[in-house]
Amino acid sequence: MSERREELVRQVWRQLEKQGDMSETELKEVIDRVIRETSATSYLSVVQRRQYRKELFDTFCRYDVLSDVIEDPEVTEVMVNGPDRIFVEKNGILKRYEKQFSSAERLEDLIQTIVAKVNRQVNEANPIADARLENGDRVNVVLPPVALNGPVLTIRRFSGEPVTMEQLIGWGSLDPETAAYLKVLVVSGYNIFISGGTGSGKTTFLGALAAWIPKEQRVITIEDSAELQLPLDNLVRLEARPANTEQTGVVTIRDLLRTSLRMRPDRIIVGEIRSEEALDMLQAMNTGHDGSMSTGHGNSPKDMLFRMETMVLMGMQLPLSAVRRQISSAIEILVQLGRLRDGSRKVLSIQEITGMDGEEINLHSLFTFTETGEKDGKVQGKLVWSGEPLSRDGKLLRAGYRLPEQFRQ
Repeated sequence: MSERREELVRQVWRQLEKQGDMSETELKEVIDRVIRETSATSYLSVVQRRQYRKELFDTFCRYDVLSDVIEDPEVTEVMVNGPDRIFVEKNGILKRYEKQFSSAERLEDLIQTIVAKVNRQVNEANPIADARLENGDRVNVVLPPVALNGPVLTIRRFSGEPVTMEQLIGWGSLDPETAAYLKVLVVSGYNIFISGGTGSGKTTFLGALAAWIPKEQRVITIEDSAELQLPLDNLVRLEARPANTEQTGVVTIRDLLRTSLRMRPDRIIVGEIRSEEALDMLQAMNTGHDGSMSTGHGNSPKDMLFRMETMVLMGMQLPLSAVRRQISSAIEILVQLGRLRDGSRKVLSIQEITGMDGEEINLHSLFTFTETGEKDGKVQGKLVWSGEPLSRDGKLLRAGYRLPEQFRQ
């Protein structure tokens, strides 16, 4: 930040301290007055005045130097590694951002403003927090002394409108035939779990799938930070709450899962499982809530199952064989997402869990993504159908649905 801009910021601060709270219109008037007074003693061009007016307004009323990238629809992630090191992911490419915060204190002020809007607190005693912006973007904060580089702010962008399956098809994440297959499974009430690495689009895909749930059904969504926007009438949205400064008042995903069972849901959707709540999710799927869905971090379907076993054991000490039986009876379809080397997000496989094979969970591949080459730097490929019908087609028949003709032998 230039010395002149720093001085303008200080002058505006002094006016705010004198006048107290003010509207955006009043703030703009103060900024204009400060710029006019400065230009009377130090020349400022019209272009400079406009630039300072925007930057000062962003500093006091928006997201400071991050305002432009947060408004850019092509930006998918913003990473602030201290006040002077900002990185932006745009169209799948990560680059360093040319702007920086004037100080660590200004960055901390912005962080406190963000978390306060969603009734969260972050300080030296509790240096880690999750929050969201008004537009739905996910936010993670880590403060010193835990963060050695200075305050760390990570923003995962969230499109204002829910992404539809048609859009995912248009982006090449999957083909129309596979989407038609998944639609039949969703409407028929299959329990579906979405696995993938960080940034693979799990939450986006979950929202697109859940949009196919019949409108007359009662659905409860449970999330750490509420993101899912579903076009359903009988929808209940629940959000976990961290502990306050007195380390009380915490409401966990497990708490919400347990209380959701008393709310007469047809389906339960858990945004993501990370820990012992996996046990409660499996029990919900096993107690008549057909068509429930969730997501989790896993580099492959097998890895996801191993992680799920570990998470269940974190909640209750059970024989491993009993845990695997719970998983195999609860989850019916496992969708694996991935981010390829060109930055594109794809459905890599769709697996059916057909039960136990001895002491192991049996996975049966339905679709597998097969690369066919590259064109203009983009990975080319398609999802290949295994040619074998579902082993659990009874649920389809009970629901009155049949698979599309191309998936029936």
